[in-house]
Formats: sequence, C-alpha cells, structure tokens
Amino acid sequence: MTGDARAPRILDGAALAQRIRAEVARGCQRLEQGRGIVPGLTVVLVGEDPASQIYVRNKEKAAREAGMRSGVERLPAMTGEAGLLQVVERLNRDPAVHGILVQLPLPGAIDVHRVIESVDPGKDVDGFHPLNGGRLLAGLPGPLPCTPAGILRLLKHHEVPLAGRHAVVLGRSNIVGKPMALLLLREHCTVTICHSKTVGLAEVAASAHILVAAIGRPALVTGEFIKRGAAVVDVGIHRVTDEATCRRLYGDDAQRLAAVRDRGATLVGDVHPLEARARAGWLAPVPGGVGPLTIALLLENTLAAAERSGA
Repeated sequence: MTGDARAPRILDGAALAQRIRAEVARGCQRLEQGRGIVPGLTVVLVGEDPASQIYVRNKEKAAREAGMRSGVERLPAMTGEAGLLQVVERLNRDPAVHGILVQLPLPGAIDVHRVIESVDPGKDVDGFHPLNGGRLLAGLPGPLPCTPAGILRLLKHHEVPLAGRHAVVLGRSNIVGKPMALLLLREHCTVTICHSKTVGLAEVAASAHILVAAIGRPALVTGEFIKRGAAVVDVGIHRVTDEATCRRLYGDDAQRLAAVRDRGATLVGDVHPLEARARAGWLAPVPGGVGPLTIALLLENTLAAAERSGA
C-alpha cells in the first residue's frame, strides 16, 4: 500500500454520509410519488440514558430530513421485558412502520437477544436479527449492520485497496467486529479478529494493511499497532475531560484544548490520534469518520425496507 505516513489521507465520513443521505431523500421522494409510501422508522428507547437520548434525537432528526415518518417509543426504565416485547410486536404489525430500531443498551434485566429476535427480520434496519446475520454469513442479500457497512463504504469510496490485503479487526462484538470481518472477507481480504485475550495484540495489529479499531478502550491503538502506510479506521468514541490528557493525545491542537476548557470535554477514539497520523496512510478520525455513516446507512436500510413492503 502507498500513502504519505506524515500526512495520512483523511477518510471523510461526514462528506460521504451527506451524499448518502441526499440519495436516500431522493429515493423517499420517488417512493412516495410512485407508490404513495412514506418510509417509516420507529426507535424504541427504554430509560433515560443520556448518550442514548442524544443518539435517538439525531436519528429522529435525520429521518425527518430525509422525508421519512419518524417516531420514538419512549418507555420508562422500569419497563419489563414483556412490556418491551409487546411494543415491538405492535410495531411489527403496523404497516406504516418499515424500520424498527431498539436502542441499545437496554436495562440489565432485559434479555437483549430475545428482544432483537422479536423484531420482524424485514423491519430489522439495524441488521442485528440472527436471520439477517445468517444471510450476511452466507453471502445473501439483506440489511447489513450500519457501522460495518458504513466502514466498508468509506474504504471503497476512498479507493483503499482491499482484495488480497490483510485486515485486522480489533473487537469481536456482534454489532461491529464480527460483521466487519465478514464484510471484509466478501471483499477478498485476509481477515484476523483480535480481542482482549489475543496474545501479542500490537504485533498482530501491526501486520495489517487495514486496521479497524473497535475495542472500546480510549487511545489504545498507539504507533506500535500501526503498519506504516496502513488504512486505520477508528470506531471508538470516548470523552477526554482534562487538559493534560488532551495534550498527550492531540499536542497543542488549539481547537481540542479550547473544547476541554470551554465545554468540558473533547472526543477521542480507540486510536491515539497523534501517533496514528505519524504512521497511517489513510485515517478515519474521531469525530467525522465512521459516526456520521452509521445514521446514513440506517436511513438507507429503512428506505430499502419500505421499498420491499407490499411487493
């Protein structure tokens, strides 16, 4: 792979997401004009987790901007599993709802897997249902998990070479790590999945032409993890609240330091930003890399579900 390690090419997810959202808006308009169908997305939110509240608000706003019918089912934190399953079943039966998203995490007493399995696979716009996971494994069409699908779109959009390359995925979650590995296999990468028990984690990561960091630990991926000229995709998102840590991660970046001083925090991913910029050939940063694409692909999945409805 080539790439100037001193100045990596930035994988701009925000710009690509804007293009995808514009395409989705045009698709919604065509569907309404041609078949009288307005795509409907409903998010189910249990409790008042602050981060979830922000995510849901952003999804609701994006759906409406795309011309979709958007709704949120807000349930109190004490809602039991049976009550949540009843809401999901009602949405499954509602022909005006084409996409259902159960916002995670859920309260600890609720079986997440049972809730995910209760969603109609045709309305599973998160791509988390086991049936859709099986279709991904088998290479069959179906809704893809939004974050991994967004990462692949980002890599292909920027013409990062994939076929025959070694890709390392840090993290084995059902939401990012496992589906990311399968999507990279589809593109003829040789894929290694790493996790907290991997022996020689930095050495394995440093063999990668494509490194996807979704391990959930702030700035864990330092320079020793990164092959010079590699494409590095940072999936993590964490708050940095003190100036000393901000300087360690971002040097004298005035904008980052001002964010900590004025707003109390700035963001960092799973990748050490200064050290990644010194070695990577391509870099999806935090923020502005993967995050915007997750919502864009959610909208795309919802439009596709609406297009399939009544067919």
